Amino acid sequence: MNDACEPLIVEFPLRGEWHSPNTPGTKIPSHGTNKLGARYAYDFIQVDWERKGWPAYRVSLAQYLLFGVPLEDFYCWGQDVYAPCDGIIVQAEDGYKERPRTKLLSDISNAYKNARNFDPKKDDLQSVAGNYIIIKCSDNVYAGLVHLQTGSIQVSVGQHIEKGEVIGRVGHSGNSFAPHLHFQLMDSSDIATANGLPVSFEKYEIFKNGIWEKINNGIPTNKDRIRFQKFDE
Repeated sequence: MNDACEPLIVEFPLRGEWHSPNTPGTKIPSHGTNKLGARYAYDFIQVDWERKGWPAYRVSLAQYLLFGVPLEDFYCWGQDVYAPCDGIIVQAEDGYKERPRTKLLSDISNAYKNARNFDPKKDDLQSVAGNYIIIKCSDNVYAGLVHLQTGSIQVSVGQHIEKGEVIGRVGHSGNSFAPHLHFQLMDSSDIATANGLPVSFEKYEIFKNGIWEKINNGIPTNKDRIRFQKFDE
């Protein structure tokens, strides 16, 4: 994939304020690998911007490190996920259980092991992706929304959807170190063999020098405080 390719433009798949710790706006490949269509993928979490280190959870750092955190204590867990494009649902896999709380060392170990050692010929894709939705946006362009909350998927295969429809909720299923939304565009509906496609967001805001600045067709970095809210919602 040539990184000079023009990014495809879609709508931001979340509402409210978000942070992207892994983004092609900072490095490519954004997740350190081209496997599983993830070259230009984003991870999105919600954080407390007023606390040191921008934690994504309500408890103390010590509790997080020593005991882990129940999923309900993460700001983003259960937040609605929206269709980033008009399209057709080509895959919608639910029912993969989430671990009820995060455990930092084991979650990082599992994430690294699964990402590096996944074999599409013999391994279950849900062990990596958890609960996920794939939307055909156009010919050879597919959106993947991954690690969704168990039981939250609100669409089915073959369904036509419009940009901005609620399709699921942010979760902690599969190869997830903490609740977050993993989002990517691909050239195939088969995550195991797809190539990632560059993607930007048609509009959002970033908080800069004390004010919200509008961005069009942008690619957030891992330092940006992102906000998106449709006026008709």
